[in-house]
Amino acid sequence: MQTIKGPGIFLAQFMDNKPPFNELSSICKWAKSLGFVGVQIPTNDPRCIDLKKAAESKTYADEFKGIVNEAGLVVTELATHLQGQLVAVHPAYDVLFDGFAPEEVRGNAKARTEWAVQQLKYAAKASENLGLNACPTFSGSLLWHTAFPWPQRPAGLVEEGFTELARRWQPILDEFDKHGVDLCYEIHPGEDLFDGVTYEMFLEKVNHHSRACLLYDPSHFVLQQLDYLTYIDYYHERIKAFHVKDAEFNPTGKQGVFGGYQSWLNRAGRYRSPGDGQVDFKGVFSKLTQYGYKGWAVMEWECCIKHPEVGAKEGAEFIKKHIIPVTEKAFDDFAAVSKDEVLNKKILGII
Repeated sequence: MQTIKGPGIFLAQFMDNKPPFNELSSICKWAKSLGFVGVQIPTNDPRCIDLKKAAESKTYADEFKGIVNEAGLVVTELATHLQGQLVAVHPAYDVLFDGFAPEEVRGNAKARTEWAVQQLKYAAKASENLGLNACPTFSGSLLWHTAFPWPQRPAGLVEEGFTELARRWQPILDEFDKHGVDLCYEIHPGEDLFDGVTYEMFLEKVNHHSRACLLYDPSHFVLQQLDYLTYIDYYHERIKAFHVKDAEFNPTGKQGVFGGYQSWLNRAGRYRSPGDGQVDFKGVFSKLTQYGYKGWAVMEWECCIKHPEVGAKEGAEFIKKHIIPVTEKAFDDFAAVSKDEVLNKKILGII
């Protein structure tokens, strides 16, 4: 066992055009003032990082890391969720997801995919340059529009979808392996990897690639009523990143998992600030610690009620209170007896 690192904070939802949220140095100082010790960097935001430059220039990477370190923090991971989303996009979502891409590739699905793949490859090298060993991402989706099986899915459709998804990700995973970095898929609604079964289907298609790992976020499992604690039992060896995000599911006689096309505030399932929802974080931290999780506990804020700055301040303390400093000895070591084969045989009644 070892003590989970943290608290960290994902900067994506806090970046803004007003100080101190408009550039890396000032937002890092703000995060430090709240008690965070690490920051997860959204690589799609040029106010945070020039991803291409971080991949191609070790000098730039060192300077970037120096800005974070000067604020008293470290970089936990480089996050590539939006780029990962664009690795696989069904045409029905082209217009909606074009907003995640630079203007020069919008309206051109092939160019957008090529851009996204290159971004992931940059992230692999940039992570190595920064001394990082994990990179959170999304899988993208070719099948999500068929998640509910009506009309009936044609035979072979799911197989073909996962075969193509794996074909797109295999060279990216190989690139991450080349640079010694785990690619951590956030299991998430809207992605083809949205639960344990779909992850296993993908894993089989990429020949159980050692770098095809997981970001664990229990909030998404609350919303789809999946057992998020047993999930850790199944997949702890692959969990290499962790988002501390809360959620609640309050079904009524009018709506349930699908939410009735309502806003986040009015859905039966909605995200909350850490401690305000239904996730058993004591159980989560205990299981991750028990299984020797070596990464960071990073707060991701997406609450539909609480002010983000309040959520961030509370989140730092929340994570601190849940991190378990691991013991170096068993509670009953005081009663230990040294190994004695004769004594053991006597206890067993052999002699």
